[in-house]
Amino acid sequence: MIPRTLFEHEHDEFRQTVRRFLAERCEPFHAQWEQEHQVPRDIWLCAGELGMLTISTPEAYGGLGLDRRFSMIVTEEIARACVSGLAGFGVHDICAGYLLNFGTELQKQRWLPPMASGECIAAIAMTEPDTGSDLQAITTRARLEGDHSVLNGAKTFISNGTHCDLIVVVAKTGNSGKGSQDISLILVEGGSPGLSRSKPLRKIGMNAQDTTMLFFEEVRVPRENVLGGLPGQGFYQLMKELAWERLGIAIGSIAGCQAVLESTLDYTRGRSVFGKPIIEFQNSRFKLAELKAEIAIGQSFVDRCMELLLQQQLSAQASAAAKMWCSELYSRVVDACLQLHGGNGYMLEYPVARHYLDHRVNRIFGGANDIMRELIARTL
Repeated sequence: MIPRTLFEHEHDEFRQTVRRFLAERCEPFHAQWEQEHQVPRDIWLCAGELGMLTISTPEAYGGLGLDRRFSMIVTEEIARACVSGLAGFGVHDICAGYLLNFGTELQKQRWLPPMASGECIAAIAMTEPDTGSDLQAITTRARLEGDHSVLNGAKTFISNGTHCDLIVVVAKTGNSGKGSQDISLILVEGGSPGLSRSKPLRKIGMNAQDTTMLFFEEVRVPRENVLGGLPGQGFYQLMKELAWERLGIAIGSIAGCQAVLESTLDYTRGRSVFGKPIIEFQNSRFKLAELKAEIAIGQSFVDRCMELLLQQQLSAQASAAAKMWCSELYSRVVDACLQLHGGNGYMLEYPVARHYLDHRVNRIFGGANDIMRELIARTL
């Protein structure tokens, strides 16, 4: 298929470093992390030492100051290795983006260096028990009392919820009735009085990913912890970062597709039925050929979206299309490849079974795919 031209020599070297870290420090222990429903904090510190956490953060704030292609590599390799417990790295990186692009100088200096090193783990609290993709309908509210904002509400599906030291909370801070103008992002420390966390949420997949509910009861936050210093900017800040978040989901999805295809090719070459390898049956070859072509098309689109992102030209509609199409392709690839494994496809010792459990949420988080269709439809 078409060779990828997006990366340069230093990107390839970094990919080998990431791949080695995952193979040695993560893959052998991932099953244990699934039982514990979290990744140990020392893995975050190791990733921080390798520069994997907030790669595009400038060196002045503790990062490497590198382009988003390095972040893309981390996402691709995590998906390839199917170590879904590390999906929280992407959430952490998104939080760093909010701080870097919208934070005050004091907020950047306080939070970005420990986030780069892995000493501070970040989470974003958007979704509520009764509110999903419609962020303007949230009920979590922060009222002003002197020099503090007092926060009350509940959030759910919080990646990094157990370990988080910093929480970017989406909250109502105004009463104008104009929806988006009443929303702010508030930086809450993980040890704040009045903040409590649920036990890890039980999920059908991504069981090593630390996911909890967060509860805010009269949590007092210094007024200067409103992201950027001015209330009412939260919806705009969220929308500006969503293009990267959704492209990240597309990147992980297409890398997962490729990993599943490669493992299935190996399986069908080595497994025989009626005296010949599965791949020698025309039905198997044609199905695998179709998948290979679709993955190549998806990869080309994702790489082009990354080029546009680097040029600061990636539109919300393009990132929505990439997220929708690639995440749905991931489902088709996993389903077809599991079928080619027969009964073994249902066994967790085979990569396709782990992808089967972990991939499905890609069509939901970052905005459900029907919301992506609505965003695309607005351009018709």
